[in-house]
Amino acid sequence: MKICNYYLNFEQYMEGISYMKKIILSIDGMTCSACSNGLEKYLLKQDGIINASVNLVMSNALVEYDETKLNIKNVEEFVKKAGFKSLGLYTDIKTKNNTKNNKVLFIIFLILSIILMYVSMGHMIGLPTFEFLNMHTHPISYAITLLIITIPFIFYGFDIIKSGFKNLIHKSPNMDTLVAIGVLSSLLYSLYNMYIIIKGNTSYVEHLYFESAAIVIFFIKLGRYIDGASKDKTKEAIQKLVQITPKDATIKVNGDEKKVTIDEINKGDIVISKPGERISVDGEIVIGKTHLDESFITGESKPVAKNIGDKVIAGSINYDGYIEYKAEKIGKESTISEIVKLVIEATNTKAPIAKIADTVSGYFVPTVIIIAFITFLVYLFLGLGFTSAINTFVTILVVACPCSLGLATPLAIVISEGVCATHGILVKKSETLENASKINTIVFDKTGTLTYGTLKIAEILNYSTLTNNEIVELAGSLESKSTHPISKAFKEYIEANNLKILDVEKFEDISGYGIVGTIDNNTILVGNSKLLNKYKIENKYIEQEELLATNGNSIVYIAKNNEILGIIGVNDIIRGNAKNIIEELNKNNIEVMMLTGDNKKTAKSIADTLEIKNVIANVTPNEKSNIIKKLKDKGKIVMMCGDGINDSPALALSDIGVSVNSGTDIARDSSDVILTKNDLTSIMNLINISKKTIRNIKQNLFWAFFYNSLMIPIAMGVLSGIGININPMIASLAMVLSSFTVILNALRLKKIKM
Repeated sequence: MKICNYYLNFEQYMEGISYMKKIILSIDGMTCSACSNGLEKYLLKQDGIINASVNLVMSNALVEYDETKLNIKNVEEFVKKAGFKSLGLYTDIKTKNNTKNNKVLFIIFLILSIILMYVSMGHMIGLPTFEFLNMHTHPISYAITLLIITIPFIFYGFDIIKSGFKNLIHKSPNMDTLVAIGVLSSLLYSLYNMYIIIKGNTSYVEHLYFESAAIVIFFIKLGRYIDGASKDKTKEAIQKLVQITPKDATIKVNGDEKKVTIDEINKGDIVISKPGERISVDGEIVIGKTHLDESFITGESKPVAKNIGDKVIAGSINYDGYIEYKAEKIGKESTISEIVKLVIEATNTKAPIAKIADTVSGYFVPTVIIIAFITFLVYLFLGLGFTSAINTFVTILVVACPCSLGLATPLAIVISEGVCATHGILVKKSETLENASKINTIVFDKTGTLTYGTLKIAEILNYSTLTNNEIVELAGSLESKSTHPISKAFKEYIEANNLKILDVEKFEDISGYGIVGTIDNNTILVGNSKLLNKYKIENKYIEQEELLATNGNSIVYIAKNNEILGIIGVNDIIRGNAKNIIEELNKNNIEVMMLTGDNKKTAKSIADTLEIKNVIANVTPNEKSNIIKKLKDKGKIVMMCGDGINDSPALALSDIGVSVNSGTDIARDSSDVILTKNDLTSIMNLINISKKTIRNIKQNLFWAFFYNSLMIPIAMGVLSGIGININPMIASLAMVLSSFTVILNALRLKKIKM
């Protein structure tokens, strides 16, 4: 059997990567972008690791490795050596954080923080205090009290300190490193001064900074608490999908009903669904009819009528009928599982704009440490005193923590991908979400994309001694082995007219041309005029073809032993909203093209109805991909939207490949986006979401860079001449507020209106 070069190359490619294993690990211990960057760089350096992408927001890592060299345990060991902990395979998107415990701890330390601030500063503003806490009359008891209250904070933030120095040892300093150095510097300096006080020099009571170390830890934990809550919110859309699928079901066993868990259902089992119940697994109806609510996957609010032979999706709500359906896709094969997998994998890819922020933050931490040390030395050189120097040193380290910088991009991306998923737009790669805002050319396939692909045989032109039904039997027998949308038209016609499916031998699908096979030792050809030319069959019926095509028919020739038997005109229905989306794209100055393997007359008829000016017809799959390449060579940012096997090369080559959910498996695999709603308005929605996401990211990055550009000089004391100074406590509060601002701005994306 012949096969086009694209698929041959694809198979060879797949053979070449058959050793590659892809896993997603849940990672504990990441607190900032420097953490995720450091882990990612460390993994990529290891022999056997092919690719690695670490996601800070989702707290996981997608790792591709050579199975001949490594296994999962080896990868987890790499994670450990990098200073983090693997919690195993990331199979669930449930939040790992114990929110209740975190909240209790936060309240406890909030109370301790208030007590600590009261003890350390209450007397400064005239608040009543116990005599033994008077720093001037009882400096030793005052110092000891501050230390006692501070110790719990050190244990509270020990994970931060440990992580900070571990990453410093691994030569990948992060936000925790800044905090750890700052806190320990403040703590050790205070302990030294406390020793001096005990020795008799009570003047050093003015140089105790226990509260600074404690309050910095508290504010960092506050930031983590807010950050964790925001991350949990980004997972809500996916969690809802996971929770939609029921835990149990009723199956039919020897005519009796049996209650089982979802995990006990096998392929081929007959599952029963009654009104009001959710569909348990993907399958096909064998008995009954009903209406299903599929809004969770398609976004369509109206219930969809389902009859025998129709597919059902797990999680759909059975409105009003009793049905029995045969289980087809179970467990990880289900539509829901596939969607969740796609979304999780998408969150672990990085948009180009995210990589810029990652690169900056990777250099940022070491630079801040250097600046802090230089400022410390300058203060000592200028004779400003060790106390002032260490205070400034700690302030710089704390205020510069790049938490907002690390959250700016990934949080916006993850939220937007969740928004897309809830509106029937499955984005496979984060870069797609960025590129969609740049699209200036959209190329549409015709059949199954601009049209529903629900083809009907409209006309039969018979040039043989056979009856019309006999001609359809020959063509339909071959079409029964094809996945092309046209095959459905023949299937329906054969079923409606009680025709037979004949035995076919030597079947061959020639993509872009048609199909060939042998029936009763006769060679049967079913396809377009190019198939006739390929087999050098004389075509006397060009005029008849053009007449059928002018009426909007797709043309199918049937030939037997190099003799044309007839022409079948197949009609399709244009998608209801296709014209509206074309108009909307034109309004947004996006060039629209139609690229189809159908004949020119049929293509023009559809194009005229939709007001598409640029139409290229009669193209093969290779020609489609060549046209996409030429458009890209001209500087166009191209989106290709298709559904069939013949669209796959073009989908793979385009900047963004979009497949409708009804498309073939290879079309879905070749695409970057899958439209589960089968609604072309989703394309415009994707573009709008992309534009708003990029705008949001730019706002976040601007704020993050503005904050650090402003606060670091202030922390260095550049504005001390005009009375503007900050201490470590104010610095930690400012850092938290900066992160909080970025989080709130990113969460606005959840309110995007379609």
